[in-house]
Amino acid sequence: MIRHSLLFALVLTASSPLYALAQASHSPVSSTASLHLEPLSWWAGMHNPKLQLMLHSSALPADATQLKVEIAGQDVVFEGIEQTDNPHYLFINLDLRQAKPQTFDIRILAGDKQLFRVPYTLAARADGSRERQGFSNKDVIYLITPDRFANGNPSNDNQADMLEQAAPENSDGRHGGDIEGIRQHLDYLAKLGVTQLWINPLLENNQAQYSYHGYAITNLYRVDPRFGSNQDYQRLVTEAKQRGLGVIKDIVLNHIGSNHWWLKDLPSSDWLNYPQQPNVTATQTAPTASFTSHRRTTVQDPYADTQDKSDFVDGWFVDAMPDLNQRNPKLATYLIQNSIWWVEYAGLSGIREDTYSYADKAFLTQWTKALMAEYPHFNIVGEEWTANPLTVSYWQKGKINADGYTSDLPSLMDFPLYEKLVESLNEPEGWDTGFIKLYEMLANDVVYANPSQLVLFEGNHDTNRIYSLLKENLPLYQMALTYVITAKRIPQLFYGTEVLMTSPTEGRHDGVVRSDFPGGFANSKISGFSGKGLNAKQQRAQAFIRTLLNYRKHSAALQTGDLLHFVPQNGIYVQFRCAAKHALAGNACYQADADKVMVIYNKNDQAQTLDLSRFSKVLAGNTSAISVFTGDKINLNQSLALPNAGVMLLELNHQ
Repeated sequence: MIRHSLLFALVLTASSPLYALAQASHSPVSSTASLHLEPLSWWAGMHNPKLQLMLHSSALPADATQLKVEIAGQDVVFEGIEQTDNPHYLFINLDLRQAKPQTFDIRILAGDKQLFRVPYTLAARADGSRERQGFSNKDVIYLITPDRFANGNPSNDNQADMLEQAAPENSDGRHGGDIEGIRQHLDYLAKLGVTQLWINPLLENNQAQYSYHGYAITNLYRVDPRFGSNQDYQRLVTEAKQRGLGVIKDIVLNHIGSNHWWLKDLPSSDWLNYPQQPNVTATQTAPTASFTSHRRTTVQDPYADTQDKSDFVDGWFVDAMPDLNQRNPKLATYLIQNSIWWVEYAGLSGIREDTYSYADKAFLTQWTKALMAEYPHFNIVGEEWTANPLTVSYWQKGKINADGYTSDLPSLMDFPLYEKLVESLNEPEGWDTGFIKLYEMLANDVVYANPSQLVLFEGNHDTNRIYSLLKENLPLYQMALTYVITAKRIPQLFYGTEVLMTSPTEGRHDGVVRSDFPGGFANSKISGFSGKGLNAKQQRAQAFIRTLLNYRKHSAALQTGDLLHFVPQNGIYVQFRCAAKHALAGNACYQADADKVMVIYNKNDQAQTLDLSRFSKVLAGNTSAISVFTGDKINLNQSLALPNAGVMLLELNHQ
């Protein structure tokens, strides 16, 4: 090991794209730059002291024996270089165990000729960075598709270096929403009652078309300039925190965009799975498989053929999304460091990881372990889009799997419960239809290591709108939203749900599902932000959500309490959430002095009378309750009148 210096050269001029990077280490590297050095910067005092820098330049000599590297940093230990079968890449290994915050030079030489000299910054970590609190059951997550939420800065809608320009009239085009639009409406979000913002990917998607969604990333260290800058993202997170809002980053580990700068000069021949693009020409050797099979059960199926497993994990989503090979150790390190960089740089409180099971599963454990080791109180939720709880449970930390696979992922999206929620509300009540399906799906929590850590949602950017799925029935909509917000889960809402945004109900209609939020764009005739022009149902829905969310902020029972539910009868389903005041064994709902909330779901259009004697063990000591939605006092010493279909949320009072 060399503690202070070993030489490696790269000449910078004031006109070089990297020169600007050297002056402001957090600014993005241009995809046309003659040199890339990533991560863009790092921090002193990280839990993992090792850092691997990836340097790319066509000026690097093919003969690595000619290279020398000099690290002119105080207590920055140079541990050597590595290369791949592409001589244009160099991987520089450093140990920062003793290094203090500083900026130091990295010099690269070929023989006696200096090729590059790059200043590199080790910044000081923000106070409490390692101890940051991730999102939890105390939170409500609000999902935003940034291109469709609000256009706060129309001047950035079109960029000279971006292939796709704004086309607001095209449902699949870019509409101009941006980081500034979100920032300008942080007060609205805080008053609505949400506490975490999950924002669909903000990184550069320099694709020729259909780039607004963000999942075909072309630069993993650069915010798309049509959304703003890296510094704008930092500012958003800072100002969100001032209003009690955390920010969750949407990260993609499985694939990149086909116009990523890597594709012009791949770091190695095994950087991608099936490096030839799936639409191969006649002169190319076609890979065994091209596109993913989406057969996600093959990963855990004890009888699955190895090729079937490979077809799922290694196949490309589409030809515009090359599939990354995380079995390559340098790529694995790159992706781990990139995730940590954004958490540290932006001050994030969580990560939502896209298409979780599609990546190499050994790498997924490595990635989650590295992040959770760096931030022990952090949180990560993975997307495993299946209606089968057995398939979802396989990926959660603490699950004992028959094949010995060990995950370190704290949370997953609860697609199984979401699917049953919509299905049960739409079905007529019967012995095996309606609420009983929801009840029995919840009983499947026995397969999860920690079911309360799952994220339950009423919709997301890939699902049709909940109000439309429930046939624009407001009482059913209110039941669905109450269920999500009061469940023993971490709840998540999709932007616009609070003002009854609609969509088709069959098939995929992504551009319509992700329509513009009313009031976020110059041509908006109504505004969900100000309330201007909202119809009576929209006003009622928004007030309902605001009441529910703000009540949850102060309810220990809904945040962390135990759950007790009763078999649905006659179209009525009753649940309790209860927070114990003392550490006693058993469900807190049976403790007389616990804080209790009673939730009554009623699908009957005709008036009903609910006999409360069935719940006497839970209601013992509680003679009255307050309706969260109306403020009315409810007498619990007699049967409860349910005048129409809908939901009641009652806070029980002690004697």
